[in-house]
Amino acid sequence: MDNEGENNLTEFEKMISGLVYNPADEDLLQRRRRALSLVEEFNAYIPKDSEKAAEIAKNLFGSIGDNTAIMAHFACDYRENINIGSNCYINYNCVLLDCARVTIGNNVLIGPNCGIYTAIHPLDSETRLQGLETAQPITIKDGVWLGGNVVILPGVTIGEKTVIGAGSVVTKDIPDHVLAYGNPCRVIKTLL
Repeated sequence: MDNEGENNLTEFEKMISGLVYNPADEDLLQRRRRALSLVEEFNAYIPKDSEKAAEIAKNLFGSIGDNTAIMAHFACDYRENINIGSNCYINYNCVLLDCARVTIGNNVLIGPNCGIYTAIHPLDSETRLQGLETAQPITIKDGVWLGGNVVILPGVTIGEKTVIGAGSVVTKDIPDHVLAYGNPCRVIKTLL
């Protein structure tokens, strides 16, 4: 896309397209405030009223499938960029920085204290100090299990039925049907 085309995009459109954007844009600030309000309401209802929490979840995410449970102290930036499949379990203290799309398939297990981060701050300090950033989508395919304290970095896809060991930092794509762990995360063996 040329610069003229980029100039016609909103900061939200730039953000979800992987272009440089300004997170201090008023529309983005309002979107984050709305997300924070819904997330706080959602987290408050989880221990008290699971039916009310499920109702809030339908408005919280871009989409959420049936029979998906998310434990308290969930956090995200924008909410509408998150699509979660059916039969998923997201354990305590999950953080999804959803400046780009986050797609979570069906039958996914996410352990406690996991971080899924789409935001990218520039390496160049002058650009970083201007407050500009980019974002890349993350995809977690069907049947994945993320152990506790896993961190997934921007642009990563995790293949179907793959297991990511606890404490791993996933910096690049991981294929289908493997056990992978470490920092940086690497494939250890193929799973049948």
